[in-house]
Amino acid sequence: MQVTINGKQYDFDKGTTVLKACSEIGLDIPTLCNDERLVPSGSCRLCQVEIEGWGKLHTACTTQVREGMVIHTHSDRVIKARQDLLDMLISNHPLECLTCEKSGACKLQDYCYEYGITEGTYRWEMSKPYFDDTNPFYTFDARKCILCGLCVRVCDELQGTNAIGFENRGFDTQVATPFGEGLENSTCVSCGNCVSVCPVGALEPKSKKKFRHWETRTVRTTCSYCGVGCQMDLKIKGNEIVEVQPAFDAHNEGLLCVKGKFSYNFLSHPDRLKKPMVRKDGVLVETGWDEALDVITSKMKEVKKEFGSDAFAGLTSARCTNEDNYMFQKLFRSTLGTNNVDHCARL
Repeated sequence: MQVTINGKQYDFDKGTTVLKACSEIGLDIPTLCNDERLVPSGSCRLCQVEIEGWGKLHTACTTQVREGMVIHTHSDRVIKARQDLLDMLISNHPLECLTCEKSGACKLQDYCYEYGITEGTYRWEMSKPYFDDTNPFYTFDARKCILCGLCVRVCDELQGTNAIGFENRGFDTQVATPFGEGLENSTCVSCGNCVSVCPVGALEPKSKKKFRHWETRTVRTTCSYCGVGCQMDLKIKGNEIVEVQPAFDAHNEGLLCVKGKFSYNFLSHPDRLKKPMVRKDGVLVETGWDEALDVITSKMKEVKKEFGSDAFAGLTSARCTNEDNYMFQKLFRSTLGTNNVDHCARL
């Protein structure tokens, strides 16, 4: 499909949305509700663009390119529409940026800055305060919710839990659990995938450490809680992990379970072993990996020579990767010559 965007011609595959097409050529279109893993909804309306001959503005996330289409992504009409939408959102949003934990990573904050919205001009009653902290890992502040629907759709379409949904209509619409009984009494499995996609500060982890997002650096790593090998982006302040985000460009596609998302505090626990330990004169002392592996190798050789291969038994962990577990059983079966090897997941 040959399409003209902001005066330049481009070729795109049939079925490509205008939003994706713009992304492919490096044009940033604001959106609060879009997620490439989900069915487009266009609910935030912020990605509207002007298409010549189409009359009204259309949402870029739900509109597919057509042959000969002429698109304007930042015309005066489009910019005015986005400013009006942001004005309405911020008019019903608590301006607590100084104390909000999301400050620095809030898309609403970023877009208001980009489009020059400093305060809301609409005067109406603010959203009813509703704060749910019944979940042990995260909180929900309905005052900050912009009803983008990302949390509801991720819980439904990707996680398959359907723990939350929209209730009421119009101004009284809010994200809620069935019968308003709170997250603790819902079918929520605390995966935190809703928290990971929330563009504002409505869903926040119950972090024990205070930090600002611009104070952190990101380190990619592999989750060690099972053999699936989900990729995670650790948010690190100083030398301490303060938050975990799922990697969206890996095989887990932006999803984690409750362990990967929230169970990282053990990393900075004072009792955590950080170096190998070798017993010398009846006392465990820290050592380097070379010495530790030399001790293991020499002991294995002694045992095999004196007692034979079946004197060995190996037990490995489901928290290792599949590749690690494969090498472990190969070590015992091939090198040591025994089938006495088992795995903690084989309950």
